[in-house]
Amino acid sequence: MPLSVLDLSPVPSGTLASAALHRTVQLARAAERFGYHRYWLAEHHNVPSVASSAPEVLIAAVAGATTTLRVGAGGIMLPNHAPLKVAETFRVLAALHPGRIDLGLGRAPGTDGRTALALRGTREPHRGDDFADRYAQLLGHADGFPAGHPLAGVRAVPADVPLPPVWVLGSSEHGAHAAAALGTGYAYAAHFGTADPATALRTYREGFRPCAQRARPHAVLTVGAIVADDDERAGALLRAQQLATAHLRLGRPGPLPSPEEAAAHAWTAAERHVADGAPGVVLAGTPGDVAGRLRELVRTTGADELMVVTQVHDHAERERSHELLAREWGTHPG
Repeated sequence: MPLSVLDLSPVPSGTLASAALHRTVQLARAAERFGYHRYWLAEHHNVPSVASSAPEVLIAAVAGATTTLRVGAGGIMLPNHAPLKVAETFRVLAALHPGRIDLGLGRAPGTDGRTALALRGTREPHRGDDFADRYAQLLGHADGFPAGHPLAGVRAVPADVPLPPVWVLGSSEHGAHAAAALGTGYAYAAHFGTADPATALRTYREGFRPCAQRARPHAVLTVGAIVADDDERAGALLRAQQLATAHLRLGRPGPLPSPEEAAAHAWTAAERHVADGAPGVVLAGTPGDVAGRLRELVRTTGADELMVVTQVHDHAERERSHELLAREWGTHPG
């Protein structure tokens, strides 16, 4: 079972957001040494705790710094971008790094409404039901539009490079239905998703319609994973992430706190309620414990691939988490 990484380029407290981008490249190099299969970069905007606002730029940097990893977007938020530009960008990446680029597409803006308006450069609100149309336009720019289409002849250059494999991302069953209907791969964000992972992946597989781009369904399950040498430290790292999540959901986003800051924090009742009740699968513990629970998730969901996202304040501890999991999972060559 391949093991992969989703990286949001987290911004720890007391550090600069620009430094988080350099740490992403460092972690990707380490993930390659540890035997990880894919390394995907997220797209978030106007969030103080996340530096990954331009995944296509990070993909180029990570792919240039590695040799074997598949590198991709997890994902490009299609409502924020012109389909032609997305097709062009990812054909360029595919030309520079043949056989190593993935294109994950999100159906939502991935940010607040005001920031979404700024990204699109228009006052027109986002229509949540236009994803299929925008995806069809993206394919048209890559594969050609039918005769008579208003955009016929507008091709994404370089035209001699195929569009990378496409996944639709989702955190509910809506994404599963969209990926199945379009015949794309499906990446379910179980680390914050509201649907049961087994149900979401079953919905995708049962409704999948083969197409020219993909003959069979392929489901990636993404979960939160924090691995440490002992349960006490893993719990402290988890609590720091939970505090960051609580602040984000309560409208007070900020950098990722350290475990020590989280332990010293005077938690309000609202923060505890949000932290304890936040949806999603985030596993924390020792290598054997986390790997065992991940294997059970794979068994119960039927996922084709597992991807982990690890939000840890200290870069060395975040890298260590990925190393411990890879060794226990069996991908680490050492």
